[in-house]
Amino acid sequence: MANICVLGAGLAGSEAAWQLARRGLEVDLIDMKPGQVSPAHELPHFAELVCSNSLRSEKFTTASGLLKLELAHFGSLVMEAAQACRLPAGNALAVDREAFPRYITEKLQAEPLIHIEERQVHSLDDLPQTYQIIATGPLTSAGLFASIQAFTGQDNLYFFDAAAPLIIDESVDLDIAYRGNRYEEGEGDYLNCPLDEDQYRTFYEALIDAECVEPAGFERSLLFEGCKPVEELARDGYDTLRFGPLKPVGLVNPHTGQEAFAVVQLRQDNFAQDLWNMVGFQTKLKFSEQERVFRLIPGLAQARFARYGVMHRNSFINSPRLLTDFYRCKSQPQRFFAGQITGVEGYLESAASGLLAGLALAKDLGKETSALDKLQDRTSVLAGLAAYVSQADPDNFQPMKANFSLLRALDSKEIKYFKQKYGLKGRGRAVRRAIYSLRSLEALDFPPEEIQSQLAACRL
Repeated sequence: MANICVLGAGLAGSEAAWQLARRGLEVDLIDMKPGQVSPAHELPHFAELVCSNSLRSEKFTTASGLLKLELAHFGSLVMEAAQACRLPAGNALAVDREAFPRYITEKLQAEPLIHIEERQVHSLDDLPQTYQIIATGPLTSAGLFASIQAFTGQDNLYFFDAAAPLIIDESVDLDIAYRGNRYEEGEGDYLNCPLDEDQYRTFYEALIDAECVEPAGFERSLLFEGCKPVEELARDGYDTLRFGPLKPVGLVNPHTGQEAFAVVQLRQDNFAQDLWNMVGFQTKLKFSEQERVFRLIPGLAQARFARYGVMHRNSFINSPRLLTDFYRCKSQPQRFFAGQITGVEGYLESAASGLLAGLALAKDLGKETSALDKLQDRTSVLAGLAAYVSQADPDNFQPMKANFSLLRALDSKEIKYFKQKYGLKGRGRAVRRAIYSLRSLEALDFPPEEIQSQLAACRL
């Protein structure tokens, strides 16, 4: 038995175990898979993607794109798997839903310093290891979460998350739907279902009147905005969807030569190209209602569903009261938490927390000396997320995705320095975001040629 245990082999736990093993430390990685799965999981593999198969934008001028670069710089297993299993998705990074977790699982199984133990843990007291990273995820079982709650001494916090349906490829009418990326970038990675104004009105009215499944204990105020069900978005106003997931801007229908009134996009979900994810269509509609309402969308009249959209409860702790820097427990410094249970929201954000928890624990054990020193200032998304989790207002703590507001604000000297060094012109949002990214890459000692390459690709 190793002296270190990582509990949970999701994105955060898998990343934490990998980072520890890379630094020569033995790890017991405990997960109840493949023998048991949560209600939202289906595959026997670790690091399964429960909702979308998209890891969001790769653009250099987005916080999501910057986080990907930072993770890869630190040798992230999750990013390695994502690049190995990527699918066409325009400016986004999407992965094959089955190949991605299989890749991670096989890498962990092949690592001799990682000892995988299949069992369900019901209490933190069942972990004899001195050093622990608790990465059981937002779907932590009731018994274990009760144990975590007893340890933290805080009331349970939770919100509700939703997943979008998957459509079988051959059931999409390609005489109506067309391939294309927004603003004609890339090679047409999305299927687009155009709606005229009458079709949109019919769909909208059916959507807001459709019957939903309300999970036990559900409260509308507890919905996380980033995964808000499509029917909830629709109820916010007639045009909300048209300015959100059904935005038609930049999508010219080759059949008409014009932009539609609204557009539903489908994103490739696997290598075989036989499944398509309905972008932005997280939902809690009853299954029969999903068939009725979503088949009103042009091109989907005969749609067959490989998976219906579902709602599930996501649990998280009040981290600002409980954790210090790099996801460490204030009351028990040899115990760390990682993943969405800490209040980071998103696949790569979860991996980021696991990576930093692993690095911090490795440093405690004398195996990591320099990486964390570069992450003390909030100039990177990695550091900004860690700072948010430990320093946010505990009375109003909510899950957070990667965004530039987490980083230390740019001062006038920095703006002038980066503009002059890299020949940036203008004062627009894209320029400021590029400066945030350039500052991070320089602080993390990226090679100059890689920085130049990223800047050239972002087409400011």
